[in-house]
Parts: sequence; structure tokens; C-alpha cells
Amino acid sequence: MSDSRVASGAALPERLTLAEAGATLELLGRALAQNPATEVALDASRLSVFDSSAVAVLLELRRTLQVQGKTLRVEHWPQRLQALVALYGVSELLPA
Repeated sequence: MSDSRVASGAALPERLTLAEAGATLELLGRALAQNPATEVALDASRLSVFDSSAVAVLLELRRTLQVQGKTLRVEHWPQRLQALVALYGVSELLPA
């Protein structure tokens, strides 16, 4: 999408487990917060090793952006991540 209201370029790492969650959240939180776009796109295509911490990171990024009047759009969801989001009942907060 070429709309200037949408930020792109941010991506989840290849690995996002409890061990990486804090650093990933801090890094992505800063990057996404600095972007002036009202809708921020986050590419999840590289994510291959993850646990439920990935869902927690996405929910916290969503919350942080909402406080700033922005929305989070996750693109290229791994199927297993979509399944975790559904399992935890937060699909409406993190739509695919």
C-alpha cells in the first residue's frame, strides 16, 4: 500500500520467545512509535521460532500504538501464530 498514512518496514524477528520478548518489544516499540503514520504495518513473515510471548508482544505493541492514536496491522502471519492468537481468544484484537 502506498498510502502515506501507513508505515512499513518494521518486522518481527525470526525468533521470538520469552527470552527475546523484552528486547523485541523495546526495539519495535521505539521504531513504531517514531513513525508518524496512523496505521503501522508489521511484517511477521520471518517469524519461525516463537511461543506465546509473540502474542503478548503483539498485544503490547497494539496497546502502545493505540495510546498514540495509531493502529497496528500485522502482515504475512505464520499459520501457527494465527492459531495461537485464536487459542488465546484475541483474534478480534489482532485480526489477520
